[in-house]
Amino acid sequence: MGGRARRPGPGPRAAGMTARRPGGKAARAGLAALLLLGASPAARGQERPALPGIGAADPRRPVDHAAEPWRALGRVQTEAGGRCTGVLVGPRTVLTAAHCLVAPRTGRLVRPGAVHFLLGYHLGGWAAHARAAAYRIGEGYDPAARRPAGADWAVLTLERTVGAPDRVLPLLREAPAPRMPLALAGYQQDRPEALLADTACRVLGLGRDAAGLPLLLHDCAGTRGASGAPLLARDAEGRWAVAGIASAAAAALALGAAVPAGAIRGVP
Repeated sequence: MGGRARRPGPGPRAAGMTARRPGGKAARAGLAALLLLGASPAARGQERPALPGIGAADPRRPVDHAAEPWRALGRVQTEAGGRCTGVLVGPRTVLTAAHCLVAPRTGRLVRPGAVHFLLGYHLGGWAAHARAAAYRIGEGYDPAARRPAGADWAVLTLERTVGAPDRVLPLLREAPAPRMPLALAGYQQDRPEALLADTACRVLGLGRDAAGLPLLLHDCAGTRGASGAPLLARDAEGRWAVAGIASAAAAALALGAAVPAGAIRGVP
């Protein structure tokens, strides 16, 4: 269902990624202080703090939501007020971050029917819309604590098919090598109605969270609203694929953490 249909639900923006390319001690300090970027926007009349995950130099630019690979992306929003990004990995299967499904006020997971996916969202319109019929999150994920980071993934099963094969992206099951080129796009707090993307970032390496789960570390720029967005990379045949799902970022540096695609279970 396309066009300017009624929006399924209101809500604040959820999370994203990072800023421009630090190294050495700055990088290590930033990785030690990664933040989930799922907070609500500032209240009316309250001064809005600097957005996390952007840094002094902002490399993000608008991209064509109808072009490859961006056409696989959509907005994930809940009737409890959360807004994130998701990616279509099957005709009715979407990947996003688990913390995007947590009700801000209660710290509990919302019911599947309260989760909406708007494929190809742009300026109030979308290519297709469906609710979730069910979802699966990472084993051991604690919604109240929003951790561990390595389990911060969710596989949504939609109530109906929304995507043709040309809108579906595969998963990159092998861990990408350091310095591998990446791209990150999402519906971010400072421009929630359109996709902003950093198309010139790279893999920094693999790490572990406090629970020992793997994390994909990168230097892509993004902020609140880009949680659940795919880290995109080219596979061995040059095709776009999902290397990971954005989860957290450093407050003021181009450093972020994603759940590697190879650690996600339940994708048909």
